[in-house]
Amino acid sequence: MISTIQDTIMTKDNAFSESWYNQFNFLLSAHTLKQLPRDDGVEVAFVGRSNAGKSSVINSITGKKSLARISKTPGRTRLLNFFGYRDGIRLVDLPGYGFAKVPAEVKQHWVKLVNGYLESRSSLKGIIHIMDVRHPLSTFDVQMLSWCQAVDLPAHVLLNKSDKLSRGAGLNTLNEVKDKLVPGRHSVQLFSSLKRTGIEEVRMLLASWLGDQP
Repeated sequence: MISTIQDTIMTKDNAFSESWYNQFNFLLSAHTLKQLPRDDGVEVAFVGRSNAGKSSVINSITGKKSLARISKTPGRTRLLNFFGYRDGIRLVDLPGYGFAKVPAEVKQHWVKLVNGYLESRSSLKGIIHIMDVRHPLSTFDVQMLSWCQAVDLPAHVLLNKSDKLSRGAGLNTLNEVKDKLVPGRHSVQLFSSLKRTGIEEVRMLLASWLGDQP
């Protein structure tokens, strides 16, 4: 059976504290692959459809309300945004994919930029894949998870906006998504940036990817 985050991490003591995550700061934005920071250390990328809530998730995890810019308009994240704690430890907010209403040439640039990043970064240790719990596993989501499987990169799914569903409906969706993931390399949990539920679980997973000692 697919593991949940509690199965993946043996003890909560492995998680970095909230005060540690709070020390992440904006590092840079990259419009081209040449603008990426040095490919050393470790980094974790946040991916998902436009309007899935990536920026809100990053802000919730770090405890910094305005670290990642939030907009009500899908597709506002048009660059690769890097946030760093210190040299070699980074979180990366990737442009959303899917239904964002932007010109075709912008979408083409996003695809080239994101694909180039994902295929070239040796420091990339894992993917936090944000999905709207009400609309999980879109075609784009499945493609991303399949890519992670092909390159043997771990992926953790956050079913965000779980506050929009009843507890029973949320658990049903969680179980449905579990059944379609890859054992051992994919994990999943319910999450709500609004209600701040699931934050400790994903912090524990990030701790295992970023290293056990800050």
